[in-house]
Amino acid sequence: MFIHRDFIATYKQTILGPLWFFLQPLLTTLMFSLIFGKIAGLSTEGAPMILFYLSGITIWNYFSETLNKTATVLKDNAHLFGKIYFPRLTLPISIVLSNLIRFAIQFLLFVVVLFYYYRYSSSSSINPNLYILITPLLVFLMGLMALGIGLIISALTNKYKDLIFLISFGIQLLMFATPVIYPLSTVPEKYKAFIMANPLTPIVEAFRYGFLGTGYFNWYSLLYSFCCTLILILTGTLIFNKVERNFMDTV
Repeated sequence: MFIHRDFIATYKQTILGPLWFFLQPLLTTLMFSLIFGKIAGLSTEGAPMILFYLSGITIWNYFSETLNKTATVLKDNAHLFGKIYFPRLTLPISIVLSNLIRFAIQFLLFVVVLFYYYRYSSSSSINPNLYILITPLLVFLMGLMALGIGLIISALTNKYKDLIFLISFGIQLLMFATPVIYPLSTVPEKYKAFIMANPLTPIVEAFRYGFLGTGYFNWYSLLYSFCCTLILILTGTLIFNKVERNFMDTV
C-alpha cells in the first residue's frame, strides 16, 4: 500500500505525469553536458558525454531520492503514527522499494540510449562487459546505504529540527564528492584518497565501468562499500527503532 501510494502521489495532478521519470534525467544530463562537458571541459574518458552523465545520474538519483525521503519519513508521516500502530520500519523500506521502480524506468532509458550509441555510433568508445551482471548488487548497496543514512538523519531530526533544512544541501555536496559528473581518473592525487573514502565512489565507478568500459573497478573497494553499508544500516536501524518509540511524544 505504501509503495503504491509513494509511486502514484509523486506526480499526481501533473500534466505530464509519469513522463517526468524520463524528462528529469534527460534534462539533467543535457544541462551537465553543456555546463561540465562543453563549458568546463571536464573529461569523460572518451565516452560520449550524454552516456557518461546519464550513467552517473541514473544510479545517483536512486540514492538521492531514497535518502531525501527516508530522512524525513517520521515528520512526513506523523499523522499516520498517531492513528494506528504498525512497524515503523515499513515506511522507510517502502520508500526504498518504490524508488526502485523509478530507478528501473530511468535505467531502461539509459539502456536504450546506450544501445543507440553502441549500435549506431562508430566513433564512440563504448565497451560494455561482464561486470554489467553485478548491477543488482550495486543497486542493492545504493539502496541500503541510502536507507541507513536516512534512518540516522530521520532519528536525529526528531530532536534537531534544523537538520531538515540541511538535507537537500548536504545531498548536493555529497554528489560533488562522488564521481558523478567527473571520472575518478581526473581527480588530483592529493584529493583522490578523500574521494575514495566516500563509499559511494566505488559503486558509481563500477556501474559506469560495467556499461561503458571506462572508470575504476576494484573488488576490494566494493568490499569497503559493503562494510560501510552494513555499518550504516545496522546503526540506522538501532537508532531509528529507539527513537520511534517516543516519537509521538516529541513531534
